[in-house]
Amino acid sequence: MKLRLFQVDAFTSRVFAGNPAAVCPLESWLDDAVLQAIAAENNLSETAFFVPEGDGFALRWFTPAIEVELCGHATLASGHVVLTILDPTRESVTFSSASGPLTVSRAGDSLAMDFPALPPEPCAAPADLVAGLGTEPDVVLAEMDYLAVFASEADVAALAPDMAALTRLDRRGVIATAPGQSVDFVSRFFAPRAGIAEDPVTGSAHCLLTPYWAERLGKTRLEARQISARGGVLTCELQGARVRIEGRVALYLDGEITL
Repeated sequence: MKLRLFQVDAFTSRVFAGNPAAVCPLESWLDDAVLQAIAAENNLSETAFFVPEGDGFALRWFTPAIEVELCGHATLASGHVVLTILDPTRESVTFSSASGPLTVSRAGDSLAMDFPALPPEPCAAPADLVAGLGTEPDVVLAEMDYLAVFASEADVAALAPDMAALTRLDRRGVIATAPGQSVDFVSRFFAPRAGIAEDPVTGSAHCLLTPYWAERLGKTRLEARQISARGGVLTCELQGARVRIEGRVALYLDGEITL
């Protein structure tokens, strides 16, 4: 069996930056064990699989270790594959997912995603969070992930986490964030429990980051940068119970896999 496979660098305008996602369009679902094995073989933060469903597609995401309920960069990459390669006459595509319907639309030279807003709530800092980050954040909040807020971009850039400690936490991952020097806010994302030490650019983390920074800064449209080694740029807008996340993509690979 041969399957088409794309690799797309998301939240960047050039290859070798942003977050690489594998995208595998399917005619029908394969066994979950096969999907997980493909994702493990790709060894990227996420591999997205989708099958036709009505006027759109059903979408699932796998890290090298587990299936996840929400992924931003691989959704952006999937939208690019549909709107640019598979059906360039479309202006938007809606994916059904474990997190509800997610729409990707054209936005000039970028693509815009409609995602759920997930406002985090303040909480006590777990001991493994402080041990894992090597320092105590100014504020800790939680929703799908822990959100650790620091005073400066330099504080976030200097983090050298103990992944073993972060693996013991009870959330998907840890977002470290601070005000940005040239953007509204910066972040890094660590998810060793999901098989990802540090994710290059995490669209879904901005479902938490956007409502937090929108309230703190008193504005709904925000410019963001994830300051991983590869780096990525996002424009986020809080729209009530939803978040609009906009970014660019660069196609790296269009090929085939053999099973």
